[in-house]
Amino acid sequence: MLRRVECGLDVQFDREAVVTKRRSIGAPTDRGTWVRIERRLLAKIAAQGQPANGMEAAELLTGIAKPAWYGALSWRDQADAAIWRADEVGFVSAAPVRSRGSLREAPALSEAWWATFNASLDNLAQQRTNRLATPDTQLMTQALVTDLIERVFAGQVDTTLPSTEQWVPAHADLNWANLTAPDCWLLDWEDLGQAPRGLDAACLWVSSLAIPSLAKRLCHERQAELDTRSGKLMTLFYCAKVVGDAHAQDSPSFEPTARLAAHLLADLV
Repeated sequence: MLRRVECGLDVQFDREAVVTKRRSIGAPTDRGTWVRIERRLLAKIAAQGQPANGMEAAELLTGIAKPAWYGALSWRDQADAAIWRADEVGFVSAAPVRSRGSLREAPALSEAWWATFNASLDNLAQQRTNRLATPDTQLMTQALVTDLIERVFAGQVDTTLPSTEQWVPAHADLNWANLTAPDCWLLDWEDLGQAPRGLDAACLWVSSLAIPSLAKRLCHERQAELDTRSGKLMTLFYCAKVVGDAHAQDSPSFEPTARLAAHLLADLV
């Protein structure tokens, strides 16, 4: 598969620097770029109702600290009923804030880092895309939010979201593995799309709860959107992913996430 991508994009990979992530493989190339490769089932793409081209679509966004997109290669795997896609983007030398597992301590993030982070999210929200966000590869819809929250917190809250006309573009996979430091870059835009305001901030906030100082700083920086009803519902959405996961009960983030969920449920009544 790597050789096919090398031939198709006319690059050579540094095979000793290949990075395997949850949903993708990536590697630096001999022309100073980075290639991200993902396999997505045709059934998943059909369920999303849109091409798996979020990385390409993100190239139209402006005012955001993200790698430039240069080109792509895709092909159908007939045997597995899947689509392979390789996107070539600018190489970022800064390391991901989290490379493996969960964060154990607060990262050293400068004021310049926070300024770039905030400007990127603020500018993102001012733009528009025809795509719908696909958090965890699931199409963002009212039904998705309602089904998850009701499954975990049945009958405790009205999950009605603002109309889709009020939704804004979201990265939709904004976790510490997709943010770099000491320079702030937002990586891996494959899930880009319209979403309720606050989705990105909520995702990152919930993933930071095991580190109180980091969670507090993030909440302070993105308070304007997290304090909206939409932001609170998005936070509860991500809380439900943790609280409803039996495998997460031993995680250091489980208890603070459950407490935050209880607070949100009381606040959203």
